[in-house]
Amino acid sequence: MPADYSGRVALVTGGGGGIGRATALAFAGAGARVAVSDIDEPGGQETVAQILDAGGEAIFVRADVSQAADVDSLVARTVETWGRLDAAFNNAGINGFMKDEWDEEVFSRTLAINLTGVMLCMRREIRQMLEQGQGAIVNTASMNGLVGNAGQPAYVSSKHGVVGITRQAALQHARSGIRVNAVCPGVIDTAMTAPVAAAPGGTELLASMTPMGRMGQPEEIASVVLWLCSEEASFVTGQPIAVDGGATAQ
Repeated sequence: MPADYSGRVALVTGGGGGIGRATALAFAGAGARVAVSDIDEPGGQETVAQILDAGGEAIFVRADVSQAADVDSLVARTVETWGRLDAAFNNAGINGFMKDEWDEEVFSRTLAINLTGVMLCMRREIRQMLEQGQGAIVNTASMNGLVGNAGQPAYVSSKHGVVGITRQAALQHARSGIRVNAVCPGVIDTAMTAPVAAAPGGTELLASMTPMGRMGQPEEIASVVLWLCSEEASFVTGQPIAVDGGATAQ
């Protein structure tokens, strides 16, 4: 049965498009009031507009998750608006493609957003959830947080880190009423894969990377996030859940 989030508050980072937008819309469709955040203000505002047009409740808060002050303001604004925070989807991230395998600047920036950003979000979210006595967090890792990828050292390192910090936080707060899990998407049809898909034969190449023979859709990730944040997953914590069309089963 679809989860009922009526009366609950959800926060989504990286909500300006792709998986983040799909998840924000799914939370709102299930009755949640949603704080949408992104560094891309037009994208985030468009997500909020779609929620409002459908009769839901949402606000947009611009934030760079690599900046602690932005993250603190994001959670504070959410709580000031609706009084609580029940579910958080820490999804903001970048590809971190490196022209040079040892490009220190790109490596540092990728970890700052993909990993430190998750830590900063969890730190502030957990503080609020401890006051409430409950809450659920899902972090976006990747199938490349479970296996290697020779072409993306920064991205792979950051996403392995997300899996690690998810497990650590889950264990630390297992008796505090707070569950922490990670979703590990495979090849998903979003703006991140669009440049490859647009090249000749690109769509076929991306589809061939999964045993199911197709790319995943953002809504397929969103449905797993909503389940993980729901009471239907009340005994699930510390888990990196692969949603990858079977790619990591090979």
